Amino acid sequence: MNKKSALLLLAMALQFGGWGTAYAGSFMHTGGRTTQPVGHYDFCQQLPQECRQKTPNRAPTELTRTLWATIVAVNNSVNTTVTPRTDMEMWGKEEVWSYPTSGFGDCEDYVLEKRRRLMKAGMPAGDLLITVVRQPNGDGHAVLTVRTSLGEFILDNLEPKVLAWTDTEYTYLKRQSQTNSGVWVTINDGRADAVASVR
Repeated sequence: MNKKSALLLLAMALQFGGWGTAYAGSFMHTGGRTTQPVGHYDFCQQLPQECRQKTPNRAPTELTRTLWATIVAVNNSVNTTVTPRTDMEMWGKEEVWSYPTSGFGDCEDYVLEKRRRLMKAGMPAGDLLITVVRQPNGDGHAVLTVRTSLGEFILDNLEPKVLAWTDTEYTYLKRQSQTNSGVWVTINDGRADAVASVR
C-alpha cells in the first residue's frame, strides 16, 4: 500500500469509524462458475435486465473519501429505513428476492437495494456483488461485496459499520461474477476448512 492510500485509509477510519484492524487491501479468491441461488434465479426471471449487466474485466473502482462517504451513507440509510421481515412473513414462502419497496425485507432485499443505490451513484455492477455467506451459527446469509482499489468491503444489514471482508466472522461461499451479474462463482475463503453447499 502506498503512502497516499495509507493516508486515505487513516482519514476514512477517523471520519467514518473505520473497519477494524484488517488490512484493507485484501481481495477474495474466487474460483469457477457455480450454481445461482434459487432466489436470484427467480429474481432474474422477473427482472431480466438486472442480470444482464456485463462489466469488462478491469481494475476495481478507485476508493476516494467521497465514494467512501457515499458507501457508508447508503449502508446506513438502507439499514435504518428497511424493517427486517422474513420471506415467509411477507410472501408465505422461502427465498423470494425483491426490492424492499414496501419498507420490509430480508437480507437479500437489503443487498439488492444497496446495490441499486450505489449503481445510481455511478459504481459499476462489476464492483457491487451479491455474496452468499455462512454465519458462525451455520445459517445462510447474503451481503453486498463492494470492490474498490483499497480492497473489498462488506455492506451488511446485521452490522452497522462497513467492514473489510476479512474483518467479518462469516465464511464466504459464492458471489456474482464481476464480469456478468447473472453468473455466480465460488469463493475460496481461505479462513475456514469447511466447504458448504447452499441453495
